[in-house]
Formats: sequence, C-alpha cells, structure tokens
Amino acid sequence: MASDIRFLMCPPDHYDVDYVINPWMEGNIHKSSRDRAVEQWQKLYQVLKDHATVDLVPPQKGWPDMVFTANAGLVLGTNVVLSRFLHKERQGEEPYFQEWFEQNGFTVYNLPKDLPFEGAGDALLDRAGRWLWAGYGFRSELDSHPYLAKWLDIEVLSLRLIDERFYHLDTCFCPLANGYLIYYPGAFDSYSNRLIEMRVPPEKRIAIAEADAVNFACNAVNIEEIVVMNKASDDLRAKLNAVGFQVIETPLTEFLKAGGAAKCLTLRVTEPIDEQVHASVYVESRVIQMRGHLLDAGIINRALDLIVDNGGSFQVLNFNLGEQRQSTSTAEVRVSAPSHQVMEEIISHLIDLGAVDLPEDERDAKLEPVTKDGVAPDDFYVTTIYPTEVRINGVWVKVENQRMDGAIAIKQTPDGITARCKLLRDLEIGEQVVVDVLGIRTIRKPESREKRNSEEFSFMSAGVSSERRVELIVEQVAWELRKIRDAGGKVIVSAGPVVIHTGGGEHLARLIREGYVQALLGGNAIAVHDMEQSIMGTSLGVDMKRGVAVRGGHRHHLKVINTIRRYGSIAQAVEAGVITSGIMYECVKNHVPFVLAGSIRDDGPLPDTQMDLIKAQTEYAQHIRGAEMILMLSSMLHSIGVGNMTPAGVKMVCVDINPAVVTKLSDRGSVESVGVVTDVGLFLSLLTQQLDKLTSPYLEKTN
Repeated sequence: MASDIRFLMCPPDHYDVDYVINPWMEGNIHKSSRDRAVEQWQKLYQVLKDHATVDLVPPQKGWPDMVFTANAGLVLGTNVVLSRFLHKERQGEEPYFQEWFEQNGFTVYNLPKDLPFEGAGDALLDRAGRWLWAGYGFRSELDSHPYLAKWLDIEVLSLRLIDERFYHLDTCFCPLANGYLIYYPGAFDSYSNRLIEMRVPPEKRIAIAEADAVNFACNAVNIEEIVVMNKASDDLRAKLNAVGFQVIETPLTEFLKAGGAAKCLTLRVTEPIDEQVHASVYVESRVIQMRGHLLDAGIINRALDLIVDNGGSFQVLNFNLGEQRQSTSTAEVRVSAPSHQVMEEIISHLIDLGAVDLPEDERDAKLEPVTKDGVAPDDFYVTTIYPTEVRINGVWVKVENQRMDGAIAIKQTPDGITARCKLLRDLEIGEQVVVDVLGIRTIRKPESREKRNSEEFSFMSAGVSSERRVELIVEQVAWELRKIRDAGGKVIVSAGPVVIHTGGGEHLARLIREGYVQALLGGNAIAVHDMEQSIMGTSLGVDMKRGVAVRGGHRHHLKVINTIRRYGSIAQAVEAGVITSGIMYECVKNHVPFVLAGSIRDDGPLPDTQMDLIKAQTEYAQHIRGAEMILMLSSMLHSIGVGNMTPAGVKMVCVDINPAVVTKLSDRGSVESVGVVTDVGLFLSLLTQQLDKLTSPYLEKTN
C-alpha cells in the first residue's frame, strides 16, 4: 500500500548530456541513449508509484537536466527555498520549478541571485525531522545556510564536500528512517566527518566503500523501510537488511553519465515539520581587511585559497587596486565558516598574511587569566614568526620577543601594559593571555615591486628546489655575509656533525676566523667530531685526508671526549694547546660564543654541553636575538629549534643533501627562507671561494 509520501519527478523527454558541469559528464557528451534513459526512468517511476505518490513537472526543451528534480528546491512543510543554480546551463530551470511550487500551494523563498544553492541536492533532512544536513564546497555556498535556518526554522549542520566526484551532498550522503545513515566518509573533510560522528551514533552509521560510492549507492530514495538505488554491493545490501531495510535496485546507468541517480531524479515534497525544532545555525561570518601588494605578491590568492582549503567560503566585498606599480591595494573579504572553531583556524592563518578582523576600532583582544603556572587558558592564540600587535583598551600594543608556537602574555607594569611572546612553561599566575583571534594583527612590510626586485640578496622565491643552480645561491649568500660583516651585523650558524664528515669543517672554521659568524649553535656531536679531526685527523674514525677507516677509529671520539673532560672545558683544552685547529678552536680564539645542546643519545657528554634542555633553549634564544641571517647546516634537530625561535625578517638558509629535511626547515611561511639541496661540505667550499672573489668591503662598494 502506498504511503502518504509524495515525490516530484520530471519525464526525461529532453534529457541528454549536452555540456560538462561535473566530472561524470566528461567524455559523455551526447553519448546517453534516449530510449534507454526513458526505460530506466520509467522503471524508477513505477517502483516509487508502488510505494508513494508521484507528481510530475512538465519537461522543458533546452533544459536537459530538469529531469534531476532534487535540485528544484528544498521543501519543508508548505515552505520551499528555490534553488539558485551555480552554472548558467541550469539557471533557466528556476522559473519553471517556481511556477510548479506556487501552483501547488507552496510559499516560495528566493535567495539572492549571487548566492548559489542547489536545493535538496545539497540539503537533506534528518528523517526524524530533527535537523537539516547542508552541503557546500562545489555547488552551494556556505552563506546560504543561515537563510535555510531562518526560513525553514530548523537547525542546520554544515558539511564540506572535498571530492569533486561527489559534487552534491546527495551523491555521497543519505539519511534513512529511524536515524540511520549511509554515507561515504572520503567525500568529506575531517571536521565534517567529526560532526557526522557526533550526531549519528556508531550503530546507526553505515559507511560505504568507494566502489559503492561511485555507483551512487548513497543517491538513494528512502520510503520508510524501502531503499531504492542504482546498485548495491552484497556487503552493503547485507548491512541494510540487517537493520531492517529492503533494498530495491533499479539500474540508472544512463543518468550516471550526467552525474545523477535515483535521489537526483526525485524531490520529496512532503517533509513533516517537528514543532519542537527551531532555527539554529552555526555558520559564522566575519569581514577582514587586507592591505599591501596583494596581486603582485600573490597575497590575495593565497588568502582566498587558504579560506577554502580550511573549510570556509568567501565573498570579496571591495577590492581597490593600487593605481601605480608602487601603490598598495586594499581588499575587504567576507569570510564564512561552518563553526566558531573553523573560523578561528581560518582567521589565525589570515592574520599571518597581515589581515585585520573588522571593524578594527571595535575589537579588543580577548584575554583570560593564567590560573596555573606554565599552563595557558584553553583556546589561546598561538604565535607565529611575524611581528604582531594586539589591541588592548583601544590601543595597539607591540608584542615583544616574537617567535613561533608561543602564547601572548599581557601584564600591567609601572610603565604601562606590556605584551610578550612566551613559551607555555614560562607563563605565570598574574598574567593574562590572548585567546581567540580578535584584536590581533601582524605587521607585514608593504614593499613595492621595485624594491623587492632591487634587493642584492633576493630570498623572495622562498622554497626548495634541487634544480636550482647552487652557485647562484652561494653568490647571494656570500654577498649577504660580506654586507652583514662589514656593517657590524650578526650571523648565526646552526650546524650538525655532517659538516665535519663531509669536509666542511675547515671552511666553517675559516668563516668564524674571518668574522662572518657571531654565534655557533649545535649539539654535542659537532664539537666532538670537530675536535676528533683536530686531535686525531679522523671523523667517526675515518681518516679525513685518505677517506678510509682507521683501525680502532670507532673509539676516537670517546678518547677526545675524555681528553676534554680532563681539561674541564673546550676553552681550557684550546689554551693548553691540545686543540690547535678547527671550528671550536676558532670559536675560542675569536671569542665567538657557542651553545651545545645535549640529547639522550650523546656520548660523554662534553663538559660544555648543556644537558638541561630548558637552559639550552634559553641560551639559543639569547644568541638568536638580533640576528640578520641564520645558516642551517645539516642539523635538522637543532635547526628546527632555531627556526621556531626566529622571528620574521631574519634571512634563513637551510642546506642539506636530503630534500625532505630542507623542505621541513624552509617551510616556515616566510619569504626570507630558502632551501639548498646539496652536500653541505661542497656548499661551504663554494661559499669560501666566492667570498675570496669579493675583494672589496661591501660598504666601499655601496658608497
């Protein structure tokens, strides 16, 4: 016996694949059989008529996709939100569907013309009427969801689609009677999958495999205990049968060529209203402003991609392009996110690009007190390398001690309010910490194209490429080293023992001797093997001149450690004449400070090695302060630590033979960092050779 459920369908009189607006249409232009399509549609129509009432909307010539009535609109009770199609190829369907709804007694709501929403293809009611699942990402905009909540007076849960094959929600998601759900998790981002798991208990969720998903098993029509679909695997059929559903297969292969199946071909127009459910929507929107060389520096593209990649959507409200090449541009962008949590993530990334959350003059930073030493409040803002300001009591306050992965501590002092970047362990009761993302901005240099292109040392193409001419990078590094040294600046070197193993020790020692290095940061190993080479001529027991292992050489580094421990320190061993050359020798003789941070794997260790990790980090940070350039030479462990402590504006050069290491160390979101994939010994050799060619001091050249 037929139920009270009614569906709207449209005969396929004019159906064909006339264009490509989804991946399924690719290669199928005019390849659908009209006769077979009519036959398949008729079978579906008859199956539904056996269990429900089916109304028909007249097909219209020139609109072949009108057969997919699921996209006519979204019905709840006597209200319907009419679709706003994204593609012009379907926009002509709208007036015909609106006419049908109005003639059948529905109240029709129309979205703004520039706000895409594709009806029940992207909005599916929980079968118990408790809430509305609404999809976005390909055809419908997230900003349409608040309208749905308002007009239909229902809670809306936003799900982001990320697989273009499943461009509508109903292609990968099907709520069933009694709270059950069949869905394909791979079609959704991680936030959406978590939301699904929070709302639908495990025993009610039926996650399908990709093989079923591409057969549009989720694009099914549910009539009480009946589930009608194109095709189901034995496994899926068994799972549905086990929870009381009867699966009816009806082939719809001709419609799959256009990206649709059973659900796409139908619109349920009898959706009951739960009087206890009322409007609720979690979509959050904010307007951000960006200023700078937004086009030529690629900032606006990065910002918009970032919004979408992190689960949001955007609308560019204003864009004022600079009239001259040296002029800056401004943009105001409306950002929407499915929840406050996602919005915070998006805004924190946009802040890194220099965006300001508007209205700027009304948003102070949100503060919460530290209630336990070394513990930040939940939702604390995580700092980046970029110079940051926070708005306190209407005044922008510069954050001191800028670094990555810290918290911003606010404190009232006799001299006024201070904002300081602190590690979590350093937070103290009595301080307040910035939470959320309001009232925060980063300061980015508004450099013109001409200024960037005229820089002698151009790190503007930040990133890693093993195909780069190493010689070109070396020339730039050498020029910058000479410039910094002659101007009395500061260069820091973070180095690992590979520098010694590859024969680069003598070249680094020369850089120290000639005043190019102002501090050396490393671990126990670089010092041990440097002094092993100085005292015994080996590194890890290998003769550095002949390149062969020495009998008993594996003990050499332990003997060196023992010798230095006997003298009490590296400096005392140098003064005693035990160490006569090498990196550590030059550091001592030229009063260049060094910090050796220990680890659990260290032999010895040397008496100079700082085995207290907290103290080692503090000493590293002290030496990094004020640096203009950092050379990271084949030491991933120590260089990552250095990178996290270093603010934006410091030029960073990472050298390693392993591309993965270089990528990890260079990928800091900073245009001042560059990676060089090459042998570190070769790099240092080329660097000293290039410095020999720079016969005149930098200052004389510029003057």
